[in-house]
Order: sequence, then C-alpha cells, then structure tokens
Amino acid sequence: MHDVRPAAVAGTWYPGTTARLAEAVDAHLGAVVPGDARPCPTAIVAPHAGLMYSGPVAAYAYALVRGCRYSAVVLVGPSHFVGFRGVSIWPRGRWQTPFGDVEVADDLAAAFAAASPLVIEHAQAHGREHSLEMQLPFVARVLPGVPIVPLVMGHQTRDTAYALGDAIAGAVASWSRDRGPALLVASSDLSHYEDALTAARMDGVVLGFVDAFDADRLMDALEREPHHACGGGPMVSVLRAAARGGATRARVLRYADSGDVSGDKSSVVGYMAAAIW
Repeated sequence: MHDVRPAAVAGTWYPGTTARLAEAVDAHLGAVVPGDARPCPTAIVAPHAGLMYSGPVAAYAYALVRGCRYSAVVLVGPSHFVGFRGVSIWPRGRWQTPFGDVEVADDLAAAFAAASPLVIEHAQAHGREHSLEMQLPFVARVLPGVPIVPLVMGHQTRDTAYALGDAIAGAVASWSRDRGPALLVASSDLSHYEDALTAARMDGVVLGFVDAFDADRLMDALEREPHHACGGGPMVSVLRAAARGGATRARVLRYADSGDVSGDKSSVVGYMAAAIW
C-alpha cells in the first residue's frame, strides 16, 4: 500500500483549491443555527455526498467539534465500489487535501489492526472511495493538524460491524489514556432516490434509533432494510464503540435531503448529522 492517498474527488465533489474550499466550508459552518451549549462529542455521524448537497447538514456535526481537543479522528465509512469481507485500513502515511496533507495516526491504526483479524490492508477499497474523503474538508478545517485513521467497511454484516466497534473501543481506550480523546466519525448517507416523503419515512427509522443511541435495534432495522442507509454498518460500529467507551446519549442534530438544494423533491438522497456524548 502506498503511503500517500491522493484526493480522488477534489475539484468535482468539492472545490479543489484552498481558497474556494475554505470559502465553501466556512459558509456551511457559518449557516449552522446555534443550539444549546454542549460538551465536545465522543462521536459524530455525518453525510458524504457532494459538498454543496450534504455540507449544510454535515456542518451541524462539525460545528460541535470546533475548539475541541482531539488526539486523532477515526473515520469509518462504507465501500461503494469494492466488495470485500472485513474493514480496510489505511495504516500509515497521509491523505492529500486542498488544505494540505492530513497525517495518519499510524500507532492507533496498528492497534486497530492488532485488535481484529477483520481489519486488513486493501488499498483498492480506498482508491475511488469518497465516503471518507468527503469528511476531510471539515476535519482539516476545524481540527487542523489532528491525524486520522481511515477505515472502509466492506460487506456490512452484523459480525463485521460489531467486531469493528469492539476493536475501536479497545484501541481508542488505550490510546486516549496517554494522548487524549479521539473523535469517532461515522460517514453515511441515508435513503437514495425516493421521493422526499417516502425518504423521510424511511430515514425516520434510522434517525429514531440513532437518537435513541440503540446500535442493536439499528442493526436489526438495517438487516431488514439495508437500503435505509449506505453507511449503516459504520454507524452501528461507531455507536457501539462510543457506548463501550462510556458515552450514554445521542442527538440527531439535523436532517435534510438533496432536494433542499436541487429543488427536485421527486428523487432525493437523505442526510443526517448526529452527535454522541
């Protein structure tokens, strides 16, 4: 596996220059309607579509982590292009972004790989994948200099989601004792290409279980209707890891669909931002 992961969708899914990307990300963050003061979250859920579509929702999650101190950001997203068993980790090096390269926390990555045989190196799973890359404009902007651990989940089975959650919880607990807390990020869009009313009904199932902080019932629902969320497995892993790490509550911060930007409500993609403490 090469140490440098080039940006795959810069200039298409999000602006490819530093100035234009900063302008776009800052505009999304600036449009967040402030809520009650909350502590820094243990984990967040954020969507991963093109920045103009999902950015207004993702900003609600990332606005909560501005000013927070984290030792690493653990990114967990689905594989859209490569089918495989387990979870592919990018174990070392850096990821390129218009804001500069983001380093990989190689010690923490090694701890994940040691914690579960399902965590493997599979470079092809990262090549075209946008689910993690679409988090980096926000991560690099609001948490500059904080290293990442990129994890792409293949087949989103219960066994894989639970094993990854347990591996994250154990490795992060050891890491955090010496270096401070890590932020967990689950990358997921919700339903795809339904009309807005149907999408809202489908997405409401996922929102309800996330808001209830119930990874098991969310997994049950996703096994019955996997098309409710493309990153359902990563969400389950992050919810489970956060619970094992001592988190006790979750909150859906924002819900919208692509039609809120495009104006076309006949075929939409659903987006959610959530936080866990």
